[in-house]
Amino acid sequence: MTALKSGSRLERVLKAGHFAFTGECGPPPGADVAHLREKAGHLKNCVDAVNVTDNQTAVVRMSSWAASLILLQEGLEPNFQMVCRDRNRLAMQSDVLGVYAHGIKNMLCLSGDHQRFGDHPEAKNVFDLDSMQLIHTVKTMRDEGKFLSGKEIQVPPKIFIGAASNPFAEPLEFRPRRLKKKVLAGADFVQTQSIYNMEKFRNFMKQVVDMGLHEQCYILAGITPMKSVGMARYMANNVPGMDVPDPLIQRIKDAGKGKGAEEGIRYALEQIEELKEMEGVAGVHLMAIEWEHRVPEIAERAGMLPRPEV
Repeated sequence: MTALKSGSRLERVLKAGHFAFTGECGPPPGADVAHLREKAGHLKNCVDAVNVTDNQTAVVRMSSWAASLILLQEGLEPNFQMVCRDRNRLAMQSDVLGVYAHGIKNMLCLSGDHQRFGDHPEAKNVFDLDSMQLIHTVKTMRDEGKFLSGKEIQVPPKIFIGAASNPFAEPLEFRPRRLKKKVLAGADFVQTQSIYNMEKFRNFMKQVVDMGLHEQCYILAGITPMKSVGMARYMANNVPGMDVPDPLIQRIKDAGKGKGAEEGIRYALEQIEELKEMEGVAGVHLMAIEWEHRVPEIAERAGMLPRPEV
Protein backbone atom coordinates (compact mmCIF):
# COMPACT_ATOMS: atom_id res chain seq x y z
CA MET A 1 0.00 0.00 0.00
CA THR A 2 1.43 3.38 -1.06
CA ALA A 3 1.89 5.84 1.79
CA LEU A 4 0.07 9.17 1.43
CA LYS A 5 2.43 12.08 0.76
CA SER A 6 2.20 14.88 3.29
CA GLY A 7 1.83 18.50 2.30
CA SER A 8 1.49 19.94 -1.18
CA ARG A 9 3.80 19.09 -4.06
CA LEU A 10 5.14 22.66 -3.99
CA GLU A 11 5.95 22.33 -0.30
CA ARG A 12 7.72 19.00 -0.84
CA VAL A 13 9.75 20.36 -3.78
CA LEU A 14 10.93 23.36 -1.78
CA LYS A 15 11.68 21.44 1.40
CA ALA A 16 13.69 18.90 -0.61
CA GLY A 17 15.89 21.75 -1.86
CA HIS A 18 14.82 21.62 -5.50
CA PHE A 19 14.56 24.85 -7.52
CA ALA A 20 10.80 25.31 -7.76
CA PHE A 21 8.98 26.26 -10.95
CA THR A 22 5.39 27.50 -10.70
CA GLY A 23 2.98 28.82 -13.31
CA GLU A 24 -0.19 30.86 -13.49
CA CYS A 25 -3.63 30.44 -15.03
CA GLY A 26 -6.34 33.07 -15.04
CA PRO A 27 -9.97 31.86 -14.74
CA PRO A 28 -12.33 32.67 -17.63
CA PRO A 29 -14.68 35.67 -17.73
CA GLY A 30 -17.59 33.26 -18.12
CA ALA A 31 -18.82 29.78 -17.24
CA ASP A 32 -17.27 27.96 -20.23
CA VAL A 33 -14.21 26.11 -18.95
CA ALA A 34 -13.01 24.57 -22.22
CA HIS A 35 -10.26 27.18 -22.66
CA LEU A 36 -9.24 26.81 -19.01
CA ARG A 37 -8.82 23.06 -19.49
CA GLU A 38 -6.84 23.72 -22.68
CA LYS A 39 -4.48 26.06 -20.83
CA ALA A 40 -4.13 23.50 -18.06
CA GLY A 41 -3.01 20.94 -20.61
CA HIS A 42 -0.04 23.10 -21.59
CA LEU A 43 1.07 23.45 -17.96
CA LYS A 44 0.75 19.80 -16.93
CA ASN A 45 4.09 18.15 -16.07
CA CYS A 46 5.88 21.49 -16.60
CA VAL A 47 5.29 23.25 -13.26
CA ASP A 48 5.07 22.31 -9.60
CA ALA A 49 1.93 24.37 -8.92
CA VAL A 50 -0.33 26.81 -10.76
CA ASN A 51 -1.55 30.13 -9.36
CA VAL A 52 -5.26 30.66 -9.91
CA THR A 53 -6.01 34.37 -9.77
CA ASP A 54 -8.90 35.91 -7.84
CA ASN A 55 -10.73 38.55 -9.93
CA GLN A 56 -7.37 39.97 -11.01
CA THR A 57 -7.27 43.67 -11.88
CA ALA A 58 -10.69 43.86 -10.17
CA VAL A 59 -12.40 42.40 -13.24
CA VAL A 60 -15.09 39.76 -12.71
CA ARG A 61 -14.04 36.23 -13.58
CA MET A 62 -14.85 32.72 -12.44
CA SER A 63 -13.98 32.34 -8.75
CA SER A 64 -10.50 31.18 -7.88
CA TRP A 65 -11.75 28.22 -5.86
CA ALA A 66 -13.95 26.95 -8.72
CA ALA A 67 -11.17 27.26 -11.29
CA SER A 68 -8.77 25.62 -8.81
CA LEU A 69 -11.05 22.59 -8.59
CA ILE A 70 -11.05 22.29 -12.39
CA LEU A 71 -7.23 22.40 -12.49
CA LEU A 72 -7.19 19.75 -9.78
CA GLN A 73 -9.37 17.57 -12.00
CA GLU A 74 -6.87 18.13 -14.84
CA GLY A 75 -4.01 16.77 -12.74
CA LEU A 76 -2.46 20.09 -11.73
CA GLU A 77 -1.73 21.38 -8.24
CA PRO A 78 -3.50 24.73 -7.73
CA ASN A 79 -2.16 27.66 -5.76
CA PHE A 80 -5.50 29.13 -4.73
CA GLN A 81 -5.47 32.92 -4.47
CA MET A 82 -7.62 34.99 -2.14
CA VAL A 83 -7.84 38.79 -2.07
CA CYS A 84 -9.02 40.85 0.87
CA ARG A 85 -11.02 43.23 -1.30
CA ASP A 86 -14.13 41.05 -1.71
CA ARG A 87 -14.71 39.12 1.54
CA ASN A 88 -15.05 39.60 5.27
CA ARG A 89 -13.38 37.30 7.78
CA LEU A 90 -16.33 34.90 7.93
CA ALA A 91 -16.27 34.29 4.18
CA MET A 92 -12.48 34.05 4.12
CA GLN A 93 -12.28 31.38 6.82
CA SER A 94 -15.20 29.52 5.27
CA ASP A 95 -13.51 29.41 1.85
CA VAL A 96 -10.22 28.23 3.36
CA LEU A 97 -12.04 25.26 4.90
CA GLY A 98 -13.88 24.60 1.64
CA VAL A 99 -10.85 24.53 -0.65
CA TYR A 100 -8.86 22.38 1.74
CA ALA A 101 -11.72 19.89 2.00
CA HIS A 102 -11.53 19.52 -1.81
CA GLY A 103 -7.78 18.78 -1.76
CA ILE A 104 -6.31 22.24 -2.37
CA LYS A 105 -3.20 22.66 -0.23
CA ASN A 106 -1.57 25.92 -1.39
CA MET A 107 -2.92 29.43 -0.89
CA LEU A 108 -1.65 32.89 -1.80
CA CYS A 109 -2.89 35.72 0.45
CA LEU A 110 -3.24 39.08 -1.32
CA SER A 111 -4.73 42.52 -0.74
CA GLY A 112 -6.25 42.71 -4.23
CA ASP A 113 -6.33 45.48 -6.83
CA HIS A 114 -8.62 48.34 -5.86
CA GLN A 115 -12.00 48.13 -7.57
CA ARG A 116 -11.57 51.53 -9.21
CA PHE A 117 -9.09 49.90 -11.61
CA GLY A 118 -11.59 47.25 -12.77
CA ASP A 119 -14.90 46.92 -14.57
CA HIS A 120 -17.02 47.63 -11.46
CA PRO A 121 -15.47 50.83 -10.06
CA GLU A 122 -18.66 51.53 -8.09
CA ALA A 123 -18.38 48.23 -6.18
CA LYS A 124 -18.05 48.42 -2.41
CA ASN A 125 -14.79 47.00 -1.16
CA VAL A 126 -14.51 45.03 2.07
CA PHE A 127 -10.90 44.90 3.34
CA ASP A 128 -12.13 43.56 6.68
CA LEU A 129 -8.63 42.09 6.96
CA ASP A 130 -5.47 43.13 5.15
CA SER A 131 -3.03 40.69 3.58
CA MET A 132 -0.89 40.49 6.72
CA GLN A 133 -3.94 39.65 8.82
CA LEU A 134 -5.15 37.11 6.26
CA ILE A 135 -1.78 35.33 6.40
CA HIS A 136 -2.01 35.30 10.21
CA THR A 137 -5.59 34.03 10.04
CA VAL A 138 -4.70 31.04 7.87
CA LYS A 139 -1.68 30.25 10.05
CA THR A 140 -3.87 30.38 13.17
CA MET A 141 -6.39 28.04 11.56
CA ARG A 142 -3.65 25.64 10.50
CA ASP A 143 -1.24 25.65 13.44
CA GLU A 144 -3.53 26.40 16.38
CA GLY A 145 -6.68 24.80 14.98
CA LYS A 146 -8.74 27.85 15.84
CA PHE A 147 -10.88 30.43 14.06
CA LEU A 148 -10.27 34.13 14.73
CA SER A 149 -13.16 33.93 17.20
CA GLY A 150 -11.11 31.49 19.28
CA LYS A 151 -13.43 28.59 18.56
CA GLU A 152 -11.67 25.31 17.82
CA ILE A 153 -11.67 23.77 14.32
CA GLN A 154 -12.47 20.05 14.22
CA VAL A 155 -10.20 19.38 11.21
CA PRO A 156 -7.72 22.24 10.68
CA PRO A 157 -6.76 23.12 7.09
CA LYS A 158 -3.09 22.21 6.55
CA ILE A 159 -2.47 24.94 3.98
CA PHE A 160 0.95 25.92 2.60
CA ILE A 161 0.74 29.70 3.00
CA GLY A 162 1.99 32.09 0.35
CA ALA A 163 2.35 35.85 0.09
CA ALA A 164 3.38 38.37 -2.55
CA SER A 165 6.20 40.90 -2.54
CA ASN A 166 6.98 43.81 -4.83
CA PRO A 167 10.70 44.64 -4.65
CA PHE A 168 10.21 47.68 -6.91
CA ALA A 169 7.62 49.75 -5.00
CA GLU A 170 8.80 52.93 -3.35
CA PRO A 171 10.29 53.39 -0.87
CA LEU A 172 12.66 50.59 -1.94
CA GLU A 173 14.38 50.36 1.45
CA PHE A 174 11.04 49.43 3.05
CA ARG A 175 10.37 46.39 0.85
CA PRO A 176 12.52 43.86 2.74
CA ARG A 177 11.01 45.05 6.04
CA ARG A 178 7.50 44.60 4.67
CA LEU A 179 8.47 41.11 3.54
CA LYS A 180 9.70 40.41 7.08
CA LYS A 181 6.28 41.36 8.43
CA LYS A 182 4.64 38.82 6.14
CA VAL A 183 7.11 36.14 7.20
CA LEU A 184 6.42 36.88 10.86
CA ALA A 185 2.68 36.73 10.14
CA GLY A 186 3.12 33.18 8.85
CA ALA A 187 4.06 33.15 5.15
CA ASP A 188 5.81 29.92 4.14
CA PHE A 189 6.66 31.06 0.62
CA VAL A 190 6.69 34.34 -1.28
CA GLN A 191 6.22 35.12 -4.96
CA THR A 192 7.51 38.44 -6.24
CA GLN A 193 6.19 40.96 -8.73
CA SER A 194 7.40 40.43 -12.29
CA ILE A 195 11.10 41.28 -12.47
CA TYR A 196 12.62 43.27 -15.33
CA ASN A 197 15.08 45.46 -13.46
CA MET A 198 17.58 42.81 -12.35
CA GLU A 199 19.91 45.33 -10.69
CA LYS A 200 17.18 46.45 -8.28
CA PHE A 201 16.20 42.83 -7.63
CA ARG A 202 19.81 41.91 -6.81
CA ASN A 203 19.89 44.75 -4.26
CA PHE A 204 16.56 43.60 -2.80
CA MET A 205 17.76 40.02 -2.44
CA LYS A 206 21.01 41.12 -0.82
CA GLN A 207 19.02 42.90 1.88
CA VAL A 208 16.70 39.90 2.24
CA VAL A 209 19.67 37.56 2.69
CA ASP A 210 21.39 39.95 5.11
CA MET A 211 18.20 39.88 7.20
CA GLY A 212 18.08 36.08 7.05
CA LEU A 213 14.58 36.05 5.57
CA HIS A 214 15.54 33.48 2.93
CA GLU A 215 16.05 31.03 5.80
CA GLN A 216 12.56 31.67 7.14
CA CYS A 217 10.55 31.42 3.92
CA TYR A 218 11.00 30.29 0.31
CA ILE A 219 11.32 33.12 -2.22
CA LEU A 220 10.13 32.55 -5.79
CA ALA A 221 11.15 35.22 -8.29
CA GLY A 222 8.42 36.41 -10.67
CA ILE A 223 9.11 36.23 -14.41
CA THR A 224 6.75 37.42 -17.17
CA PRO A 225 8.14 37.03 -20.72
CA MET A 226 7.56 40.05 -22.94
CA LYS A 227 5.56 39.31 -26.09
CA SER A 228 6.33 42.54 -27.94
CA VAL A 229 7.74 46.03 -27.60
CA GLY A 230 4.14 47.24 -27.24
CA MET A 231 3.68 45.03 -24.18
CA ALA A 232 6.97 46.29 -22.74
CA ARG A 233 5.91 49.92 -23.15
CA TYR A 234 2.45 49.24 -21.72
CA MET A 235 3.86 47.55 -18.63
CA ALA A 236 6.38 50.34 -18.16
CA ASN A 237 3.80 53.10 -18.41
CA ASN A 238 0.50 51.64 -17.22
CA VAL A 239 1.08 48.89 -14.65
CA PRO A 240 1.57 50.19 -11.09
CA GLY A 241 4.65 48.90 -9.28
CA MET A 242 6.31 47.66 -12.46
CA ASP A 243 9.90 48.66 -13.30
CA VAL A 244 10.81 48.08 -16.96
CA PRO A 245 14.20 49.65 -17.83
CA ASP A 246 14.48 51.58 -21.08
CA PRO A 247 17.39 49.40 -22.35
CA LEU A 248 15.15 46.33 -22.18
CA ILE A 249 12.42 48.07 -24.19
CA GLN A 250 15.03 49.10 -26.75
CA ARG A 251 16.42 45.56 -26.89
CA ILE A 252 13.02 44.13 -27.76
CA LYS A 253 12.46 46.91 -30.30
CA ASP A 254 15.86 46.27 -31.91
CA ALA A 255 15.00 42.60 -32.36
CA GLY A 256 12.90 43.68 -35.32
CA LYS A 257 9.35 43.21 -36.49
CA GLY A 258 7.88 39.87 -35.51
CA LYS A 259 10.89 38.95 -33.37
CA GLY A 260 9.99 40.73 -30.14
CA ALA A 261 8.42 37.60 -28.61
CA GLU A 262 11.56 35.52 -29.12
CA GLU A 263 13.71 38.30 -27.66
CA GLY A 264 11.35 38.53 -24.68
CA ILE A 265 11.71 34.79 -24.08
CA ARG A 266 15.50 35.01 -24.40
CA TYR A 267 15.61 37.69 -21.73
CA ALA A 268 13.40 35.57 -19.46
CA LEU A 269 15.74 32.60 -19.96
CA GLU A 270 18.75 34.77 -19.08
CA GLN A 271 16.96 35.86 -15.92
CA ILE A 272 16.14 32.29 -14.90
CA GLU A 273 19.78 31.25 -15.34
CA GLU A 274 20.92 34.07 -13.07
CA LEU A 275 18.17 33.42 -10.53
CA LYS A 276 19.19 29.76 -10.24
CA GLU A 277 22.55 30.94 -8.88
CA MET A 278 21.29 33.89 -6.81
CA GLU A 279 21.55 33.38 -3.06
CA GLY A 280 18.16 33.27 -1.37
CA VAL A 281 16.07 32.50 -4.47
CA ALA A 282 14.29 29.16 -4.11
CA GLY A 283 12.51 29.09 -7.45
CA VAL A 284 10.80 30.95 -10.27
CA HIS A 285 7.15 31.88 -10.68
CA LEU A 286 6.48 32.09 -14.43
CA MET A 287 3.52 34.31 -15.31
CA ALA A 288 3.01 33.64 -19.01
CA ILE A 289 -0.12 35.74 -19.38
CA GLU A 290 -2.41 34.01 -21.93
CA TRP A 291 0.76 32.43 -23.28
CA GLU A 292 0.45 29.10 -21.52
CA HIS A 293 1.16 27.24 -24.78
CA ARG A 294 4.74 28.61 -24.67
CA VAL A 295 5.40 27.35 -21.12
CA PRO A 296 6.61 23.85 -22.14
CA GLU A 297 9.12 25.43 -24.53
CA ILE A 298 10.32 27.95 -21.94
CA ALA A 299 10.59 25.23 -19.27
CA GLU A 300 12.59 23.03 -21.62
CA ARG A 301 14.95 25.80 -22.74
CA ALA A 302 15.44 26.91 -19.13
CA GLY A 303 16.50 23.43 -18.10
CA MET A 304 13.53 23.05 -15.75
CA LEU A 305 12.38 19.70 -17.12
CA PRO A 306 11.72 17.09 -16.07
CA ARG A 307 10.29 18.23 -12.77
CA PRO A 308 11.59 16.29 -9.75
CA GLU A 309 9.73 13.37 -8.23
CA VAL A 310 8.88 14.16 -4.61
